[in-house]
Amino acid sequence: MTIVDDALERADPDCLPAAAEAALLRDAPWRRLVVLGDSVAAGVREPRPGYLDLGFADRVARALARDRADFRYVNLGARGLRVAEIRDRQLRTALTHEPDLAVVVAGGNDTLSTRFDPAAVRRGLLDILGPLADRGALVVTLGLFDLARSGLMPPELADTMIGRFDELEALTAAASAEVGGLHVDTHHHPRASDPDIFASDLIHANAAGHAIASAAVVRALAGRLTT
Repeated sequence: MTIVDDALERADPDCLPAAAEAALLRDAPWRRLVVLGDSVAAGVREPRPGYLDLGFADRVARALARDRADFRYVNLGARGLRVAEIRDRQLRTALTHEPDLAVVVAGGNDTLSTRFDPAAVRRGLLDILGPLADRGALVVTLGLFDLARSGLMPPELADTMIGRFDELEALTAAASAEVGGLHVDTHHHPRASDPDIFASDLIHANAAGHAIASAAVVRALAGRLTT
C-alpha cells in the first residue's frame, strides 16, 4: 500500500481536507463540471513533499463527486493556450457536455506575449464565458497567484509582469461579473506571493499552490450556495 505524505497540507490553514471540501459542497446542485483553459486549468504542477500531488480542478471535482453517482467531470485544459485558442479549441466541446458548472482559467499566456492586448483578452474571455452562462452554467473564473511579487522573478521582468498580472486579474473579474459568474480572487490571496507555492519553472504552482487554490474555489462555491 502506498503511503501518501500529506502532513504539511493537513496542517496548512489555507488548505482543506478532502472531507471538509466535500462537506462544504454537500448541498451543491452542480452535477456536470467542465473546466476550460490553459496549463493552470489542466493542473500542470510540481510535486511538493507534504502535499497531495493533485491539481486544483481535480480536487474540486473530487469534492463535488462525493455521494453523487451522476456527477460528471471533463477537463479540457491544455498547455500554452491563449484566450482566443481556448475559445476556438475548447468552447464548442465544452458546450456539448451541457455543464451546469464551468471553471475557466485563461489569459496567463497572453500576458507573456510582447503584444499583450488587455482589451482583446477581455473580449475573448467574454466570448467564452457568455455562451457558457447563456446555457445555464455557473461560470467560475480564477485569478493567477502573484508570482511577480514573490521575489522569484528577475526584477526587470517582475516590474513588467506586476502590471500585466494585475490588469489580467481586474479584467477577468469584470468579465465574470458581466455574465453573472463567480470570480475567485486568488491573485490577492494571503499566500498569493508566497515563494513556497510555486514550481521551479517559475511559471506554475506546485502541489501546495493547487491545494490552496482548491480550498479557495470550494469556499467561494460554498458561499455562493448561501446567497
